[in-house]
Amino acid sequence: MERLQERSQRKKEGIALIQLNQIQKKFGERVILEDVSYYVQQGDIVGLLGPNGAGKTTLIRLMNGVISPDGGTLSVFGLNPAQQGNEIRSRCGVVTESAGLYQDMSARENLDFFSRLYSCRSAARIESLLERFQLAKHGEKKVGAYSTGMKKRLAIAKAMLHEPELLFLDEPTNGLDPDGIRDMIGFLRQLNQEEGTTIMICSHVLYQLEDICDTYLFLDQGRLIESGTLPELEARYAGAVKLVVESTLTLKDALSTGFACEELGQGKFMFTVPARDEVPDLLRKVLSCGELYSAEIVNRDLESLYFEVRRRQHEH
Repeated sequence: MERLQERSQRKKEGIALIQLNQIQKKFGERVILEDVSYYVQQGDIVGLLGPNGAGKTTLIRLMNGVISPDGGTLSVFGLNPAQQGNEIRSRCGVVTESAGLYQDMSARENLDFFSRLYSCRSAARIESLLERFQLAKHGEKKVGAYSTGMKKRLAIAKAMLHEPELLFLDEPTNGLDPDGIRDMIGFLRQLNQEEGTTIMICSHVLYQLEDICDTYLFLDQGRLIESGTLPELEARYAGAVKLVVESTLTLKDALSTGFACEELGQGKFMFTVPARDEVPDLLRKVLSCGELYSAEIVNRDLESLYFEVRRRQHEH
């Protein structure tokens, strides 16, 4: 509880947990990261997003002190990862795609083994994590018999054994079905709220993170091309609103609204509305002409914004 209160206080104070300034990284002649600068505040859930090969995993390794930058400066908890990597890693949890679990051991045996390795053995903590991640009923089952979703949950439980302040997740939803993705997002949100854990999620599947992250970092070809909250990104890049309406409208009715529209078939039209605050006016006009079954904004999602950011970047 004291640890959560400390983290909550640091979040209120807006303390930066991670700071990067003009980070450069090369492997041979290949530039992996170029002039990457950003900061992450205590208690945030951050989405580090971009295609495979954008440099996301390299950034995690840099922040954990596994590798060193070729240029620029970075700090985590106010420490230099290249010089104080052991201390930083003792305060972080990392979940990679490989998970690092022993397949011939049970979940409980895995957690007991790693808690001894981390010098934080606590039977109560192990049981609490098994309960939290819905694994208590399967605690004696060999991990090799687990589903992909169960292995993912166990990997996060393992990373949370020592109550880390900062959790890095590399593609945590890979291989999960829609229910598994929803559950995973719920577990991460719960960790953030109940333990005050700062979470950085690396992913190339943008839509899965739309409802969880406080802020987003867009990485493309080793460069940080944009960052911000979803409303901030919408304000900068969304432009006109694309609204798909399902109703009893005829084409004549749709044109009479005064908004540009395209007939999609099966009672659906896509309207182009110059600004979000004009959407209610359009919907009132639709209702005056007939029944309204559904209305969905289709160009304000995270994926659409990301591709618009990339499009504008590549124009320069």
